[in-house]
Amino acid sequence: MFKIFKNNRLSLVYFFIIQFLIISFIVRLVLYIWSFSNIDFSIIAFFKTLFFGLFFDIGVISFFTIIYFTYLILFPNKWVGTIFDKLFTYTFYFITTIILTFSFFAEFTFWEEFQNRFNFIAVDYLIYTYEVVENINQSYPIPLLLLIIFLLVFLQYFILKKQKAFTHTFSLKITKKQQLLLFIGLLIPLFFGFYISNTDAEWSKNRYENEISKAGIYSFFAAFRNNELSYTDFYKTQDLEYSFKDLKQKLITQNDTLFSNEPNSIERTIKSYRTEIKPNVIFICLESFNADFLNNFGNKNNITPNLDSLINQSISFENLYATGTRTVRGMEAIMLSVPPSPGRSIVKRKDNTNLYNIGDVFKEKGYSRTFFYGGDGYFDNMNTFFGGNGFDIVDRGRGYLFGDSFTAKRTNIKDNEIQFENAWGVCDEDIYKQVIKEADKSYSNKKPFFNFIMTTSNHRPYTYPNNKIDIPSGTGRNGAVKYTDFAIGEFINKIKNKPWYNNTVIVFMADHCASSAGKWELNVDKYHIPAIIYNLPNIEPSKIEKQTSQIDLFPTLFGYLGWNYTSNFYGKDINTIKENEQRAFFGNYRKLGLLKGNKLTVLGDQKKVSFYTYEKITNTLNPEKEDSIQLKDIISYYQTNDYRYKNGLMKLKK
Repeated sequence: MFKIFKNNRLSLVYFFIIQFLIISFIVRLVLYIWSFSNIDFSIIAFFKTLFFGLFFDIGVISFFTIIYFTYLILFPNKWVGTIFDKLFTYTFYFITTIILTFSFFAEFTFWEEFQNRFNFIAVDYLIYTYEVVENINQSYPIPLLLLIIFLLVFLQYFILKKQKAFTHTFSLKITKKQQLLLFIGLLIPLFFGFYISNTDAEWSKNRYENEISKAGIYSFFAAFRNNELSYTDFYKTQDLEYSFKDLKQKLITQNDTLFSNEPNSIERTIKSYRTEIKPNVIFICLESFNADFLNNFGNKNNITPNLDSLINQSISFENLYATGTRTVRGMEAIMLSVPPSPGRSIVKRKDNTNLYNIGDVFKEKGYSRTFFYGGDGYFDNMNTFFGGNGFDIVDRGRGYLFGDSFTAKRTNIKDNEIQFENAWGVCDEDIYKQVIKEADKSYSNKKPFFNFIMTTSNHRPYTYPNNKIDIPSGTGRNGAVKYTDFAIGEFINKIKNKPWYNNTVIVFMADHCASSAGKWELNVDKYHIPAIIYNLPNIEPSKIEKQTSQIDLFPTLFGYLGWNYTSNFYGKDINTIKENEQRAFFGNYRKLGLLKGNKLTVLGDQKKVSFYTYEKITNTLNPEKEDSIQLKDIISYYQTNDYRYKNGLMKLKK
């Protein structure tokens, strides 16, 4: 069968390429079978998936063979089979085979978590090696996996050895025809590098078919190159002056007053409709917490008894949506009260300090501001973002230096204050102890406080202290959710006896859902998160049914507190929004969505736009014809948001 590839200097190259293509085909087939229930199966679509996959696999292997192709073209025939020739060839083969084999294994673990080929998340994970390596080590049997990887590498070598690929490569000279063939082969990566985008694999309306059509390594480098996308280069635009004029009409309510007539300014004074109060505020941002984890939203597993109990005593948001699928996207929305940006979250971008944020409203009212995180705040640039925007830091630092240019105070959680810790940080009970300790200090100093807590326990490997709940640690998401809820119950019970409790509002909201995967380019149900405002003085418990965005939570809280303040936010007090003004923003790193009622508009890169009707009961999107009004609306929000960040209009005025 393989005689055509034998008896020449290129034997190893031929077999190496075939080996890669076969293994990649197997991986693609496994992912297809794994995701079969989410795929709109047809024979034509199946073969189309394989065709696109083969095309991108050829691109991947062409990049990996550049060095060896060049070596074979330039290496003199008289030195074929020398020690140097063998050393170079074996080094190339084993290093490349190990990398490719490892990447195939990594694709399965990444798919299990995100139902995606490698994307910008995988790129970010290269930076935060401690958290990622520890998470992998605590989630999977690493020694066994490494053993399997090396056995597979040896098996691949053994097969090529049996085919005498190395023998022929080291004993036969290269011909002019073969050199010409290799030279043509070097043109393939140039073709892919300049003319083929990863988005060319997205031929289907079914997201799973698109992802399986891609090649993991190709997707990884595409994400590495494009993790910041220029809105004006990649997305639909319109006249900027019109966008700002339209935006102001959407943001200004009856009691708001613009600061200036500058065309690109949205700075305004918010005048309250209530009497002002100044309670302490503790905001708890729940890691990866779906609305449907709660009994209130139909869950029957009884894994959130404490939150379900609090809902009945609180202001509860029944129809609230996260803006993104990662913690940094949630932080961007909460802190800055803006729609999501294409590519990277502002939390991870350069020049993201001294931005007008919710903390500045608290500062204006005389509050201290502290960010609490159970892991090392170096991860995902959190310390730089919060510290550079006026917050003190309490985290589990491991030696990374906090920027000297910031005036923020950093407190490290000590070893003797920890009962349990995993790859992502200390357990939620331990971080709440730090919150209580700092709250006691603020109370003794007669200083109102705003504490922003980012929890970590509801994250793979789903481990937590033993004997706390009836689900064993490390057995899955339900246990992590129930422990997160348990820790909340313990926290509330402990602070009820504190002298500052009656004057403290506790706010809960998720940063994002546990999974964003689904058939569609944006899956609306995967952005539905819980949010409640608990212990709010003089306000009766109620359920807010209006469609709400994550960016609206704090403007709504400020409304309940009766605060007049300066706003540069896109978020609005939900109680001032009319029925026809309801909307929610969400996206991933390439898609930007606007949901108004059941009408979803999605901006895609390459200046694409899609229109859908969202069927909430079935969680399906039905394609619709272009709606010019919706198109103008969505562009007004996202184009102005990009412009304001790029041109420093989010900055605090000196």
